[in-house]
Amino acid sequence: MTAPSVFGVDIGGSGIKGAPVDLARGALAEPRHKVLTPRPASPDSVLAAVREVVGHFGHQGAVGLTFPGVVVEGQTRTAANVDQGWIGLDAERLFHEALGLPTVLLNDADAAGLAEIAHGAGRGQDGVVLVLTFGTGIGSALFVDGALVPNTELGHLELRGKDAEHRASSAAREKHDLSWAQWAERVDEYLDLVERLFSPQLVVIGGGVSRKHDKFLPLMKERAARVVPAELRNDAGIVGAAMAAARI
Repeated sequence: MTAPSVFGVDIGGSGIKGAPVDLARGALAEPRHKVLTPRPASPDSVLAAVREVVGHFGHQGAVGLTFPGVVVEGQTRTAANVDQGWIGLDAERLFHEALGLPTVLLNDADAAGLAEIAHGAGRGQDGVVLVLTFGTGIGSALFVDGALVPNTELGHLELRGKDAEHRASSAAREKHDLSWAQWAERVDEYLDLVERLFSPQLVVIGGGVSRKHDKFLPLMKERAARVVPAELRNDAGIVGAAMAAARI
């Protein structure tokens, strides 16, 4: 008897990607399908994009979805890097109605963190673990002895008078045409801040930029926390979303 098919969708500021997931391995069961995040990323346009991603595989089982903002009981409370029209919506219900499938919605970095804790760089790590995703913004997932503290959104901590993600995200590196060494200095400054607040034993660097970790991690300073690249790279959000869907 085969396990039921479980699907994950990762909604980001620049792209929406999804795939069926092999939960036993913590890996994609098929190559992911990706579309660009609509501009503006309004609820209707994102719902249509998600339908396209799921429909590409003809999937008929449960679907887990990530969202770049605070999600509480399926409601989107904030909307980072997508249209503000998401704020206050029962988004989980909207996705359920749009797809006609069982759905669950969670914060995007929380999903990535769940995958890294179960199958990646955070596997077996006790104490405080911080998973940070660097992309259009900075997402965060905080774990204490393997238990998630949801919706931390530490990319919005103030750094030099502005949201930290405006200085230290991967998008900020590209926008300001920073060298890897210059960007590593900004990431170090950001990690100084979160380390003072949470004293993690381990910091996992994820998001799309984790593919190029060899270009910036060696340039960063030694610190009390161990800093390592994500093992699931940019697939972590899809895997974590599917993990949540498996619990529906």
